[in-house]
Amino acid sequence: MTAFNLHPAFALKSKHHIEALDITVLLCEHTATGATHYHLACDNDENALMIGFATQPMTSRGEAHILEHVVLCGSQKYPVRDPFFSMIKRSLQTFMNAMTASDWTVYPFASQNKNDYFNLLSVYLDAVFFPNIHELDFAQEGIRLELDEQGRPEYHGIVFNEMKGAMSGEIDQLYYALAPHLYPTTTYHYNSGGDPKEIVKLTHADLVNFHKTHYHPSNAIIMSFGDIDVADIQARLHDDALVRFDDAEKPSRGKQFVSMTETRLNEPVQVYDTYTADTSGEKMTHNVLAWLLPSITDPKQRLALRLMEGVLIEHAGSPLRAYLDSSPLGTSASPLLGLDDSHYEMAFYAGVRGSEHKLADDVENGILELLRSVAENPIADETIQTILHQIELDQRHIGGDSMPYGLTLMLEGFGTALHGGNPVDMWEIDEHLSWLSEQVKEPNWVQNLIKTHLLDNPHRVRLTLSPDKDKAQRLIDDEKASLDKLNATLSDEDKALIRQKSAELATRQAMIDDVDILPKVGLDDIPKAIKFAHANKQPITIGQDERTLYEYHAGTNGLYYYQVVLDLNDNLGILNNPLLPLYLGLLSELGTDRYDARTFQAVQASISSGVTARISQRTDRHDKEAMTSYLVVATRALARKPEAIGLVSDVLNDTIFTETDRMSELLQQKQASWQSRLSASGHSYAIQTASRSMSKLSSLEYRYSGLPALSALKSFLKQSETDQAVWQTLSARLAQIHEQVQNLPKDVILVCEADKADELKVVIKDVLNTPHKPAKSSVVVHDTLAFDELVKGDDNKDIAWLIATNVYHNAIAYPATTSGHEDTPALTVLAPFLRNGYLHSAIREKGGAYGGGASFDANSASFRFYSYRDPHCVATFLHFEKSIDWLLDNDHDADKLEEAILGIIGGMDKPASPAGEAVKACFSELHGRTKEMQEAIRAKLLAVTIDDLKRVARTYLKDKPYVKASLAPLEKESQMAELGFDCHKIG
Repeated sequence: MTAFNLHPAFALKSKHHIEALDITVLLCEHTATGATHYHLACDNDENALMIGFATQPMTSRGEAHILEHVVLCGSQKYPVRDPFFSMIKRSLQTFMNAMTASDWTVYPFASQNKNDYFNLLSVYLDAVFFPNIHELDFAQEGIRLELDEQGRPEYHGIVFNEMKGAMSGEIDQLYYALAPHLYPTTTYHYNSGGDPKEIVKLTHADLVNFHKTHYHPSNAIIMSFGDIDVADIQARLHDDALVRFDDAEKPSRGKQFVSMTETRLNEPVQVYDTYTADTSGEKMTHNVLAWLLPSITDPKQRLALRLMEGVLIEHAGSPLRAYLDSSPLGTSASPLLGLDDSHYEMAFYAGVRGSEHKLADDVENGILELLRSVAENPIADETIQTILHQIELDQRHIGGDSMPYGLTLMLEGFGTALHGGNPVDMWEIDEHLSWLSEQVKEPNWVQNLIKTHLLDNPHRVRLTLSPDKDKAQRLIDDEKASLDKLNATLSDEDKALIRQKSAELATRQAMIDDVDILPKVGLDDIPKAIKFAHANKQPITIGQDERTLYEYHAGTNGLYYYQVVLDLNDNLGILNNPLLPLYLGLLSELGTDRYDARTFQAVQASISSGVTARISQRTDRHDKEAMTSYLVVATRALARKPEAIGLVSDVLNDTIFTETDRMSELLQQKQASWQSRLSASGHSYAIQTASRSMSKLSSLEYRYSGLPALSALKSFLKQSETDQAVWQTLSARLAQIHEQVQNLPKDVILVCEADKADELKVVIKDVLNTPHKPAKSSVVVHDTLAFDELVKGDDNKDIAWLIATNVYHNAIAYPATTSGHEDTPALTVLAPFLRNGYLHSAIREKGGAYGGGASFDANSASFRFYSYRDPHCVATFLHFEKSIDWLLDNDHDADKLEEAILGIIGGMDKPASPAGEAVKACFSELHGRTKEMQEAIRAKLLAVTIDDLKRVARTYLKDKPYVKASLAPLEKESQMAELGFDCHKIG
């Protein structure tokens, strides 16, 4: 095993090599302060680090969340107002963030540049241990009073508005209605993000005290990952922060701020609550059961409960999942479903959405009866082996496509470390899997888990959460009443003080900071060449066609990734079919000629991660009305299970569309899930709506994956309640698409370890040339469905989608150009330049929105501005236009241009997983974006000037036509109409 030298201020507590991941985990302690440091040493140049603290508030005032914001607003060494966002502009970071969970707060970052890594570490260390926590930063980020034009008080604050948006989401309301009853006494009783009604009670002094009691090094867990020497990291931890703490300040080791062990209920409880919705119609109620389980710190027990969960809900064929999906008591399983191991004590959820208040008893009795049936009958060995297989798949899969791999591992282990467990148990499970494999041989072992932790567990809560279309307005009225009451108590002197504080904040926000005190990297630090995985392209015969197999060798940790790519470029009939998104969503979820739907799900889970289907599309480099399109059917599996390759062919060749009951279940689930995500993704839908008419691809995406498609799905499901014939029409028309798909030319992508490639290619060739029944010539059906009435999206109206929210998501889009145009580099750099220089300050800091910015998108051939969880509408649209004037009317420093370019290049260079890099490279080539082409674009980005930015702003933005869109509160329909918006509701 490799020898590791530590910094002398740290003591080694343990060292463990994880062979499956090729990572050595060092557990170290800073002897003077008690700070814990886990270092995950490995051969990976995307180095990552995370500083975390146990934060366990006993209120819902949001102190942990607001503190997470405020510590990043300036510190002793870096007394600038916004070092966090400033470093985003001065760094080649591949990830920067801060996150607050129910009982911890973490500050993670990652970079492939060593100097950049240590720059970020310096800023983060000073921010968390020595923040200024300025009262005005608390007012900006958290909560403050301001006076309107009539002198009446109003609440403002970024987190206040963020949580207003978050708490308008259906799933958040569901969880926070349930948690106080499942956790009656511990920190999980409260909303650590903050309940807007409670946030207004938080004071600056509360925040300062919370930092003092929670952010000491003895309460810190620091995790690092990558190939930088551990002693170098520890030297910075010690010299930049830990050495400054007096040993006398150190609290007793193992200090806990509150008891984490919940007081157990002696008998189940039943609770009732409501959530904000756009209607109070029937069949919109959630009926959910929740059980409190043991602590996460016993790795074997945790794995056993994961097995119990898998037996019950792993896939659509699992008994509890199948029961909930098909139950007439609701439209689909609850979004709260399965094991939650994110708290000190775990929980298990089961229930239905789309139910009724009066059915609560029936739902509870039905779930308990199902559990009794599973617990009293034999469980097939194949079921157990499938779950063990899925656990191994999850452990071996190297992530990193959405978040750096090192940070993914850290977050998986942090909760266990926080609560005194060993995070290595989360990263290496082979020993515990072996133990589990032995335990399941005992008769009724799994059944006894169900009895002990569910059936015989009295700590059970039943929540009935019903829709209330008037609740959103009541919340608004309650806030107004609270402010009116406050206004009646405010003296003239009080109001003068509020105005003074508002003026002081405005002055602070207008200050020009000396950001040069912050460290930075420059354009010289940018690698000239890009990483690009190269395929070994081989001819492969598929039937009568000569096609291509793209073979990539990568470190995949014993897995292979297999994708069949079908060329849609000459198939406008498929691309223009409004049912194509439904077809893709249903394709691998239905049955085949050999298996019914639920059995096929079990088969997939037994040998693979499952089969997925998607579309990969890009707008042509020179013509916004042309595009390249591919239909992709994919899976991943353990190398010892090559039979998973056959699953993709089963899906493509043998899927049947006659199981209309299953189709109904799946579409009900899709609609409910889609609807519940609106408040969290509102800005994305606003951007999509605003840019819908600016390219062929943007028009298609708006029609088929935008809010019109959700509205059509809702209408179709409503129609199906009274007209069952629509299912036969849908079935026949999906079969028509399938017949066309089966005849498309196919190419193949294989990503695996080099020594597995030949064996897998033999299987691929055999499978692709195995005769299948020819596609049935389906009956042509001309009956129309709700989806056929989707608007084309080629008009230029300003549109407001009205949803159950109390904030706005705003967007504006200008027609621009495609990726091959000479102005594309300047437009690409212009977006972060406007965000960094104007929009962030105007929309977020001063306006109080959670986020805002600009982006150029070559696929939609548009330049877009947007805001997210925004208390304003009109003012924000004005700021979008003012940002253009700010650019054109002022001189600008070259440093600001460099910051914008750094951000663009950093985003382009973010590494994916080994398999993800291969797949990304393959589709870049398929869409005509070669490595040489990407490097040429990179060189042009580096050459952009301020004059270029002003030129393209005049060409495409200043006084040019645009389209506006907003996702707005339901209650604002008349105001939005007066502003000229065409108002729409979903369904």
